[in-house]
Amino acid sequence: MINKNAQSNNGNELEDELKRDLKTNQLTMIAMGCAIGTGLFLGSGFAIKTAGPSVLLSYGIGAFIVLLLMGCLTEMTVAHPTSGSFGTISEKYINPMAGFLVRYSYWIANVLAVGVEVSAIAVYMKYWFPTVPAIVWILLFAALLIYINAKSVHIFGTVEYWFSMVKISAIVGFILLGSYVLFGTDQPNIGPGNLVNDGGFLPFGWWGMWVAIFISLFSFLGTEMIAVTAGESKDPDVAVPKALKSTVFRLSTFYVLTIGIMLMIVPWKSAGIDKSPFVKVMEIYNIPGASGIMNFIILMAALSAMNSQLYASTRMMFSLSRGNHAPVFLGKINSKGVPIRALAVSTLGIFIAAAINAMLPDSSYALMMGISMFGALFTWFMVFISHLFFRKKWVKMGGRQLPVRMPGFPYLTILGVVLLGSLMISTWFTGFKIMLQFGIPWLLFLSAAYLVWKKRNSKERDGTE
Repeated sequence: MINKNAQSNNGNELEDELKRDLKTNQLTMIAMGCAIGTGLFLGSGFAIKTAGPSVLLSYGIGAFIVLLLMGCLTEMTVAHPTSGSFGTISEKYINPMAGFLVRYSYWIANVLAVGVEVSAIAVYMKYWFPTVPAIVWILLFAALLIYINAKSVHIFGTVEYWFSMVKISAIVGFILLGSYVLFGTDQPNIGPGNLVNDGGFLPFGWWGMWVAIFISLFSFLGTEMIAVTAGESKDPDVAVPKALKSTVFRLSTFYVLTIGIMLMIVPWKSAGIDKSPFVKVMEIYNIPGASGIMNFIILMAALSAMNSQLYASTRMMFSLSRGNHAPVFLGKINSKGVPIRALAVSTLGIFIAAAINAMLPDSSYALMMGISMFGALFTWFMVFISHLFFRKKWVKMGGRQLPVRMPGFPYLTILGVVLLGSLMISTWFTGFKIMLQFGIPWLLFLSAAYLVWKKRNSKERDGTE
C-alpha cells in the first residue's frame, strides 16, 4: 500500500523522525569509507589495464568531475539536509518524476554496489582460503553488516569511523613505504621510468585514458554519501561543507599518490585483477606477512564500503516511502531510529551478488560494477541538472543566504553535465556497454511505473473528494 497521507517530499519534515546523531568527523569518514573500497584496491587493476600509466590522468580528471559535483551538491544539501537528498531536490526544483527516477536509480546503484563489494570480498578471502566457496564469505559478512545497520545510526557511524581509520592509516603507510622504496633504496627496475616503459605513457592512446575515467568515477562513488547522511547530522550547515571539502581533497591525494607510487614500483602490465595491485607490491619485496596484512586491510575497505552502501540504499528507500513513492511500511522506523524494513528490502543486492557469483565466478565483479555504475552516474548527472534549476529558483523564492555557493555558475555546472554525459555515452563503445544496456531499459521501466502510480493516485484522490 502506498502512503496516501504524505503530500510531497519537498521539504525536510517528512524525514524528521530520523535521529541527528552523526558528527562532522563521522560524516567525513563515512564518505571516505564508501569511496575507498574496491575502487582503489581492486578496481585500480582494471583502470591500469585499460589506460596504462596514463591512468594517473584518468584519476585526475575523475577527481575534477567529483570536485564540480561536490560544489553543486554542497550548496543544495545545506538548503535541504534530508536523507532523500538529491532525490528530494530533483523533485522540488525539476519535477516529481525527476525525483522518482533519481531516488530509485540511486537506490538500485547502492543495492548492486553492495553486490560488487561482496563479490570483491570473495576474491580477497581466496587469498587465505582458496578452497572455501565464495558463497560462504558472502553470507557470513553480509549477516555481520546487516546487524550493524540494524542498530542505531550512532553505532553505524562509530563502526564506519573505525573501519575508515584502519584503511586510511594503511594507505598512508603504503605511501610512506613506497616512497622509501623509491627514494631511499637502490632497487633496480623501479622509478619514474616505469611510467613510460612498455608503450609509453599512453600505451592505449587517449581513448584508453578516457575510458579509464569511467572506472575512476566508480572509485569515487560514495563521496555523495555525505548528502544522504545530512538528514542525520547534528549541524548540517557546518558539517556538510566541511566534510565534503576534506573528503574530495583527501580522496584525490590518496588515489593519485598511491597509484603513482604503485606504477613506479610495479610495471603496469603486472597489475592484474585476480589480486589487488597493492598485495602484488608487497609480495615483490618479500616483506614477512605484509601481503597478508595488506589483504586484511583491503578486506576491511570492502566491508566498510559495503556498510556505507547498505546505509545509503536503506535511507533512500525510506525517503521514497516518505515521499509517497514506495509502500508506506518501508517508511516505518524502529525504537532506535532505524528504518528496519527499508533495510530488509535493501539487502536484495547481496542475494543478487551471491547468485551471479555462483553462475559467473570469473566475471561477477566486472558485471556488477558495470550495472551499478548506471544508477550512480545518472544520479550524479541529475545533481548537475538539478543545480541549474535550483540556483535560479532559490534566488527567485528569496531563500536565505547559503553558507556555500558553487563558483563559476552556470559554466562549471554545465561543464560537469557535458563531461559526465560524454562519459556515459562513451561506455557504449567499451566493455562496460552493459551499463547502458541495463540503464536505458531501467529508466523506461521507472518512467512507466511513475505514470501508472500517478494515474492511480489521481483516481484515488478523485474518489475521496
